[in-house]
Amino acid sequence: MKKTPLFEKHVALKATMVPFAGYEMPVQYTSIVKEHEAVRNSMGLFDVSHMGEFEVKGPKALEFCQRVSTNNAAALKPGKVQYSAILNERGGVIDDCLLYAMGDEYYLFVVNASRREQVAKWFESHALEGAEVVDRSEEYALLALQGKKAEALLSALVKRDLATVKYYEFTWAELLGSAVLISRTGYSGEDGFELYLKPEIAADVWDLLFKEGEESGLVPIGLGARDTLRLEMGYLLNGSDMNEDITPLEAGIGWAVKLDKGNFVGREVLLKQKEEGLKRRLRAIKVTGRGIPRPGFDVKKDGKCVGALTSGTFSPTLKCGIALGMLDVDVALKDEVQIHIRNKEVPGKVVKPPFVPGSIKR
Repeated sequence: MKKTPLFEKHVALKATMVPFAGYEMPVQYTSIVKEHEAVRNSMGLFDVSHMGEFEVKGPKALEFCQRVSTNNAAALKPGKVQYSAILNERGGVIDDCLLYAMGDEYYLFVVNASRREQVAKWFESHALEGAEVVDRSEEYALLALQGKKAEALLSALVKRDLATVKYYEFTWAELLGSAVLISRTGYSGEDGFELYLKPEIAADVWDLLFKEGEESGLVPIGLGARDTLRLEMGYLLNGSDMNEDITPLEAGIGWAVKLDKGNFVGREVLLKQKEEGLKRRLRAIKVTGRGIPRPGFDVKKDGKCVGALTSGTFSPTLKCGIALGMLDVDVALKDEVQIHIRNKEVPGKVVKPPFVPGSIKR
């Protein structure tokens, strides 16, 4: 198992460690609910150094990005970030990703740790002369500082007003004598930042953030609360809510697909799917009865099975079960459904995400 540069910090805090995407990662430090509430009410710090980073440089860098991702990379200006997806030839999602415009002819893909090897092979199989692709994952540590108080804490530490950095923008700042990329992005639904930094300073930056942020309520956050936070926002989890057999249109992220930008891998399949109409799509379900939904549970409507859950948990904010499920396309918003939980049909309602409004400054 691999370890992030902050492994010893997690062990010292007596975090519960679990294997995740080939890494030993903290699932919780105190309790999932307490950590979840800290992010919603003040702020929390996540170690997400397991994520993958791929650098693309050269005169054909933009052409490569356009070819292997669904969003329109040509719309990106330096300092901007874009949510996108990497598809296979069948239109299925190999991974969802962030694409950073680092400069002229210079981009950075940030991908999920569990898909890093698949993405590396896919990029290699679609190599383009004039676009140099390098896996820089081992050269980055990544911290996510999330919550309403994140801006004030980080602005004080880098001695600049980060209010000027808008949602899905990034800047560079100095921290402990080293250059750090700071982007206003995250996976919690709360306002906050992700810090890309050299692995050798990660532990010192971690300590500095807690030293200066303890009075404001900063706490470490594990993978457990990361999952409940993202699901309350209706954010997707790769491998669960989307995979190589689910298209971005079915997964409900069609807004990150620009079919009119020109050719890209999987485009023809999506065009055909759009023309013929979807047969299934991801829906959000709020449980109105008693029971905690889990992935794989069947969903019924009027006694007929209409799909299955892809994600499900107990919402610490709403105090009820919430879920995402791949359902027949004729299941509509506000429809009443039943989820098969422990041999019981538990009622639920199809709703529009997010389940909980966050504090992101868009």
